[in-house]
Amino acid sequence: MTGDHSLSHTTYNADGLSVVVLTVAMETRTAHLVEEAIAHKNWDASYSHHKDYVSSARRPAFGTGLRSSSVYVALVDFDSSTAQASEAARYLSQTFAGRITVVAVGASLNPELMLAAMRSGCSEFLSDPASSALNELLDRLETRWLNAEGMQAMPQGSILPLFGTKGGVGTTTLAVHLAMFLVQSHNKRTLLIDQHAELGHVCVYLGMDGSRCRFSEVVRNFNRLDSELLRGFVGHHPSGLDVLSSPDVSGRGTPLTAEAITRTLAFLRTEYDYVVIDSVAPVDDVGVAILEASSQFYVVASPEIGSVRDLSRYIDRLAPIDSFTEKLKIVLNRSATQHAIDVDQIEKAVKLPVSIHLPDCYPELVRSQNLGEPISPSAKSEIAQAMVKWADAIVGTSSRVKAAPKKNGLISLMKQGLPPRIALTRAN
Repeated sequence: MTGDHSLSHTTYNADGLSVVVLTVAMETRTAHLVEEAIAHKNWDASYSHHKDYVSSARRPAFGTGLRSSSVYVALVDFDSSTAQASEAARYLSQTFAGRITVVAVGASLNPELMLAAMRSGCSEFLSDPASSALNELLDRLETRWLNAEGMQAMPQGSILPLFGTKGGVGTTTLAVHLAMFLVQSHNKRTLLIDQHAELGHVCVYLGMDGSRCRFSEVVRNFNRLDSELLRGFVGHHPSGLDVLSSPDVSGRGTPLTAEAITRTLAFLRTEYDYVVIDSVAPVDDVGVAILEASSQFYVVASPEIGSVRDLSRYIDRLAPIDSFTEKLKIVLNRSATQHAIDVDQIEKAVKLPVSIHLPDCYPELVRSQNLGEPISPSAKSEIAQAMVKWADAIVGTSSRVKAAPKKNGLISLMKQGLPPRIALTRAN
């Protein structure tokens, strides 16, 4: 174990946040600036300063008290060595998984370096510790931690929106399967919302009649929502998935306000483990409100020039959202398509890593849509295995359960008087 660290403990207010602050490969002067800034916060702060980079091969001697905290922040210098800094960030992210915020510190935080930092687990960046940016960073972290503490009293589900960079990238298909796999593979209480103002396809792909379970009706009643009223609105798929649809006729869409959306989602989080949203692009206040309420949000793209161009534009637009880099996950659908743009080129263009790679299984998915039968988690196909991994990454593999038997969606469609579709139209 390395012996290059010093540990100190300073209490500024016994009722404040209990925070462990780690600095890695930072100059002594810079580490002192961090301590001075924190001295003005209402924190019970412990410090662990490491003059050299840490890693699994150069393990620091973390004490028992240091490991028992629930809130950590690590500031890692990326100027001296990007490779060693990235290794240190990965090591700390794994050692204190779910409890640590890793900050990349460096005067030369260019796009390539920032991408490397994000890949290694950094979610915040600081270019000048001597400026007001340090205090702004500490304020931002404090707000995030206090909000998290305040929400622990009531169980809170996760809001997971998906939106596509353009039509035809498969967003609705992926939203349907992700929600279904959370139910069938993990037995989680899951609600799937079709946010489209009209003519959304969620219920079509599920073989359901969505005329009596519209999301817009729930939002319009946000000020009197309770569990009993909600049960009267939601549709129930045989798998156990709950659904809120969009209007299935043109001209029936009604505008919704950002405040109503925010309050509706806050209530739904208390009713479900996961709320998956087939969302539209966040071009207005409503779309931004959904992303701000989210635990994570997924931007679905395909490896072709139009989609990649739009992906870059949306990332630029969404950057001001709080915790943007922590929440955003890029999903590359049909990543192995012939003549596809290389993943490395896409990441370089958008300056963010691709989090989820999905195979090109277009014929199989179109058949699933036309039958109203989502693919089963127990299927041996590439897309089923990829979706299982996605759901596992959200929930964890330890909670996986045996998939429920498939239901015949085609029969369900016929009972509703809907003819089976034979035109192979590309999913959205």
